[in-house]
This record gives sequence, structure tokens and C-alpha cells, in this order.
Amino acid sequence: MEGIVLQLIGKRLAQLVPTLFFVSVLIFSLQHLMPGDPALVMAGEERDPVVIEQIRQQYGLDQPIPVQYAMWIGKVLAGDLGESMRLKVPVSELVAQKLPVTIQLAVMAMLIALVLGVTTGVLSAVKRNSAWDWVVNVVGLAGISTPNFWLGIMMILLFAVHLGWLPASGYVSPFEDLGRSLATTIMPAFVLGTAIAGVIMRHTRSAMIQALDSDYVRTARAKGLSERTVVWKHAMRNALTPVITLGALEFGTLLSGAVLTEQIFSIPGFGKLIVDAVFNRDYAVVQGVVLVTATTYIVLNLLADIGYILANPRLRT
Repeated sequence: MEGIVLQLIGKRLAQLVPTLFFVSVLIFSLQHLMPGDPALVMAGEERDPVVIEQIRQQYGLDQPIPVQYAMWIGKVLAGDLGESMRLKVPVSELVAQKLPVTIQLAVMAMLIALVLGVTTGVLSAVKRNSAWDWVVNVVGLAGISTPNFWLGIMMILLFAVHLGWLPASGYVSPFEDLGRSLATTIMPAFVLGTAIAGVIMRHTRSAMIQALDSDYVRTARAKGLSERTVVWKHAMRNALTPVITLGALEFGTLLSGAVLTEQIFSIPGFGKLIVDAVFNRDYAVVQGVVLVTATTYIVLNLLADIGYILANPRLRT
């Protein structure tokens, strides 16, 4: 099995370079199609022509687009994502400040989504066409359909304003105060997690129904194995493939920044960083954040492929 996993990792890493190159070209090209001139934004209200020209020369904005791309990708390969034109802070430093916040929120949201989605999906498949199955499907559909901003506002009104159990907004690092940190992130994590849980539940239910109707499950039951062993050991392991794929993609989406949820709860994560950068025409920040996000997606897909092999023994051959 180790040889298969290593071979898979080698193939995926070989695909990583051209994929990242294409993504970097796309990011750089689309960024320059945005309306507006960052030099004019940085020059302020006076917009002195001398100052504008100096800004263009300082940031290489007066160079042809291919030259600008070569300068940017060369710095990226050296570990330099550039400097924020507006904040005068290295982009890597901004990413290092905001990414841990979003990672904490994403991990909490995914834990909530997996616990709720997988558990209810399995039980719904086992008890299909029953009242439990109907209730789970209705709740799952409600979770998918409910807008995050509305659910976030309702939770703030209930748990922060009326009950006073949780703070309405803000963020505290877990390294400063773990309890306070969990209190400030549990509501936004629940808002994000419930929406993903509904999707995971429906995929888990569909995959489990297909697995429970397969020949190997009927054989396992014919051998006299308990229903719990049949469901969780035989059917569940083979039904995990679409769940792993979905989980990896949804986790990547969470890491890219849940813009609305972070704005509602005043969470200083990736979402707020990218929105501010776009409005300020801060090219370096937008390019750096999007490149980090794209790389995260690719790495998560690699981990998902490895997860297939670990979860489903049939894929090892």
C-alpha cells in the first residue's frame, strides 16, 4: 500500500507544477483586467503626475505585462509574495496574521459539518423511507437553503442579545484565552457548518444507500455479522469516497474566506482581507491571497486522493 500511495503522491506532485503555473498566469491576468489604476488610488486626492509616475516605477507598473508577471513570479518562487501597496506591509505577513484565524474557524465548521452530516446521513440511509428519513431530509434541505447572513443575525439576536450567553462579534486568539476564543467563534462556525452539513448529509445518504444495496453487504449479512458491523465497517468505508471529495472541497472553500460570515461576526480572517484588497486595488494582496487559496485547494485534493486509498481497500489495486 505504501508504494501505491507514494506513486500517487508522485503523480500528483508532477501535475502540481503546470497547474500552479496556469493558475498564477490566470490570477495575474485577471487582476490586470480589473478597472482602475492602483497608482491613482495610492496617490491620494492630489494625484500629482510626478508622484503617480514614481509609484508606477517603484512597483513596476510602468513595465509591460509579461515583464511584470516575470518579476512577480520570480519573487513568489523566492518566497516573497510582495508588499501591500496600501498598508506597506509584506503580503506574507498579512497572510500569516489572517490565515490562523480562518483555519480555526474552518476546522470548527468542518467538525460540526462532519459530525452532523455523516451521522444523520448514515442513519437516514439505514432507516430510509421512514419518519426519521423524512425529518433528516427536511432539516438538511433547510440547512442548505438558509442564507448564512440571516442565520448569523438570528443567532446573534438569540444567543448574544436576548440570552447573553455569547459575544455578538469580535475574535480572541486561542493562545490568549481559549475559552473566550471558542465563545467568539462557535456561532460563526455553526453558521458555516450547518450549511455544509446539509450537503454532506445528502451525499452520505446517497452513497450509503448504494453501498447497502451492493453484493458485498448482502454477503456480509449472510455470514451473520451484526448490523452495526455491516453498516460502519463494510458499507461506510466504501461510501466515504464522495464524502472525502466533498469535505476537501468545502474545507478549501472555508479556508478561502467566508466573506459574509466574517463580516457579520467581525472576524478578521481571509474574507475581510481579500474584500479590502479588492476595493483598494491592492494588487499584491489580491494576487498573494488567491495564490495561497489555489495552492490550498490543490493540496487538499491531493490529500483527498490519499484518503480514498486509506478508506477504500479496493482502490489499492
